[in-house]
Amino acid sequence: MGPSPSKPVIRRWREIPQTQRDMLAYLRRYRICNDITELRFLLYGPVGAGKSSTINTIKSIFEERQFITCLVSTETTASHTIDFQKFTVGSEKSGRTPIAFYDVMGLEEGQIQGVHTDDIIKALKGNIRNGYKFQRTPISEDSDYYNKDPTLNDKIHCLVSVLPADKIRLTSDAVIDKMRIVRRAASALGIPQMVLLTRVDKTCEIVKESVNKVYQSKKIKEKMQECSNKLGVPMNCIFPVQNYYEETHLRPDINRLMLDTLIQLVHSASDFVERQTETTGNQKLVE
Repeated sequence: MGPSPSKPVIRRWREIPQTQRDMLAYLRRYRICNDITELRFLLYGPVGAGKSSTINTIKSIFEERQFITCLVSTETTASHTIDFQKFTVGSEKSGRTPIAFYDVMGLEEGQIQGVHTDDIIKALKGNIRNGYKFQRTPISEDSDYYNKDPTLNDKIHCLVSVLPADKIRLTSDAVIDKMRIVRRAASALGIPQMVLLTRVDKTCEIVKESVNKVYQSKKIKEKMQECSNKLGVPMNCIFPVQNYYEETHLRPDINRLMLDTLIQLVHSASDFVERQTETTGNQKLVE
């Protein structure tokens, strides 16, 4: 007899909180230092990875209904996002949070296709203002959308890579190389980095049946390890998520997984802001 096939379900290696109400309340009352007004996250990745869908999903959770603020491309050959867009989380009605996401054009192969890595890096530094339309060439300092003197409030506080779990192996080396360039720049700036693995329901049948089993799926853990190897990101900075794209009603299991991930992102960005504030304060004392 040959070796028995490996089990698709393994021991749970992460826990998902069971109460979304507590997580929502925590994020709604979250407070950051007085030096900034909001925590800023930049989402980037290949075309069709699910950046815009992630933003729509998070906003839907906070509005407690389907909420679509950025259009999602149904194709994977061209980016639907063409400008640098800011999306806040929460509203006057649902309760505002100090969280803002920035969406950019998707990465593509070639020098003139998709968003330029130079533009992403400038956005990290706070040099690009909201509403800038991406061009074939990187933004110039003469542009009205170029911010020459960014403050900590203008900068990105956490870089979020977005990759589709079911298509990691299909992501070209050229796109992965661009992501590595951006990651190296973020590392040089001290900006924390997280990874969202989308489309987990398309990756594993067990997860498709129950998102609650995402951290028991052997397939998902293999995809996380593959992602870690490709991007050089540790496993504890990689988060599998499922976005809304077919559903018209919200699901608690999808919400809990995304909210748990969002809390980890917020903590990482908040730690960065505090470090930057302490560094600035020490410099002023020395002066």
